Amino acid sequence: ILAMAVVLANRFVRLNLEVERLNVDLTQTNKAYSRFVPMEFLGHLGLATIIDVRLGQQVEREMTILFSDIRSFTTLSESMTPDENMQFLNSYFKHMTPIVHQYNGFIDKYIGDAIMSLFPESAEDALRASIAMQEDIARYNEVRRERGFQAIQVGIGLHTGMLVLGTIGNAERMDGTVISDAVNLASRIEGLTKMFGASIMLSGLTLSRISVAHERFDLRPLGTMQVKGKTEGVPVYEVLDGLPEAERSGKLAGLESFQRALELYALGKLNEAADSFALSRKAWPGDKAALFYESLIAEQQKFGNWQPMIRLDSK
Repeated sequence: ILAMAVVLANRFVRLNLEVERLNVDLTQTNKAYSRFVPMEFLGHLGLATIIDVRLGQQVEREMTILFSDIRSFTTLSESMTPDENMQFLNSYFKHMTPIVHQYNGFIDKYIGDAIMSLFPESAEDALRASIAMQEDIARYNEVRRERGFQAIQVGIGLHTGMLVLGTIGNAERMDGTVISDAVNLASRIEGLTKMFGASIMLSGLTLSRISVAHERFDLRPLGTMQVKGKTEGVPVYEVLDGLPEAERSGKLAGLESFQRALELYALGKLNEAADSFALSRKAWPGDKAALFYESLIAEQQKFGNWQPMIRLDSK
């Protein structure tokens, strides 16, 4: 009897060890899967683990979308080997990803050098994350210069809207995705940062979701844009927080003249608008937004094709 008890005890110990090992394996597997499908994504679908995912599961809710993109990345990548490209991107993402998480967002996907993030709690979270990202990029560039590497510039676009999170594909291969016109618009707004020389831009809808935004942040309007694929105009704003101090101060100093110029432009008073844009540039001569409008006004005066809303045919 004693011998049988010992055998049973040993079997019980081995069984416990097997269960513990299985639990560890399951925990590690779930952690590994979460690197590809964010746990936040599963949480919004009401799922506890990746095992519960089924094709076609979906949920609809409002979120703020953050798109960031490295400017002139194609040119930059051409100077690097494939291995160097991979190391650079992983180094860059290592800096950006924790900031998104710090402000209650999560990464939906990496698209080459671009990052698409979602902020389910508030639009202000997304804006504060954007500013923190730009500040971190400034520090990151100092290190890059010290090591003999080229500094990078990143544009960030924000838009808020309803979106559908769900799973698509088939029984053998599925993926989590976000479907929404708001996603496309956030991407378009990020694209505008190149044209206006802005680091961060957001839509009027996102701005409306941030209480007392003008008291908490330095913003300036950039006009109403009809971006490619949209029939209605979208008011867009530049965020001056996070810029190098000289640029931020210069744009703030010229802000009153710039805003007045936009008002004059919307009324069709092109000569006065051009003068006011030029006046705003005295504080920051390299202001690409003012230069854009001055060039646009000159073209409209030449061809007589003024319109209060800026129509953009490119992405």
